Amino acid sequence: MLLTSRTSSDGVTEQLFSLPFTFGEIPGVLWTPDGAAGPRPLILMGHGGGQHKKAPGIVARARRFAAECGFAVVAVDAPAHGDRPSAAEHDRIIAELRTRARNGGDLVPVLTEFHALLAGQAVPEWRAVLDAVGDLDHVGVGPVGYWGMSMGCGLGIPFIADEPRIRAAVLGLLGSADMAEAAARITVPVEFLVQCNDETVPRATSLALFDLFASTEKTLHANPGRHGEIPRFELGSAVRFFTRHLG
Repeated sequence: MLLTSRTSSDGVTEQLFSLPFTFGEIPGVLWTPDGAAGPRPLILMGHGGGQHKKAPGIVARARRFAAECGFAVVAVDAPAHGDRPSAAEHDRIIAELRTRARNGGDLVPVLTEFHALLAGQAVPEWRAVLDAVGDLDHVGVGPVGYWGMSMGCGLGIPFIADEPRIRAAVLGLLGSADMAEAAARITVPVEFLVQCNDETVPRATSLALFDLFASTEKTLHANPGRHGEIPRFELGSAVRFFTRHLG
């Protein structure tokens, strides 16, 4: 892992990094409390479709996890996002999504196809990032959580299902029958967010996905509003959730 820059503000240190991997360089960012030393809980954050590792919502949540909880937080650009190159297949699916959105078509089948395409690359990448970050002295091998909404949820579910180091997850804004097998293998505590007026993901499909998780502790948070209108107080809930399960 090559750490390429380091800045600090309001008690939080931000380090950009690049990790060589099979599919090319993985660009990412690590947030830790200023002066961090020794192992600590780690949160992996998956951004939404069309976003990137330093989208405003990702940064706001990451800084609060680091400043308030003392956690380390990592976000990376998902395949075909941010500083990553796209491919012809990515571009085709994105064009189809935009066409359906303009015409009021059903987005779920296309989103499912896109997430499945990206997950084949993203899951081994997340595992490599987790290995590399664990080698850093100020992160170490501590308990790990995952936060991801929308596409971040779609890529996170197969990763969490296959990665025993994940001990808790905040997920949501997604519904897909194709996630059934992976969701049924998730047994860690889950907090799942649904926007009741979601114009992208029908509420019924989100509730069906929530039902599939095999976790004995899972909580559904349903709020009014559209896809991108998660209430601010849900960040406080995520802070309490991860503090409870990761320490």
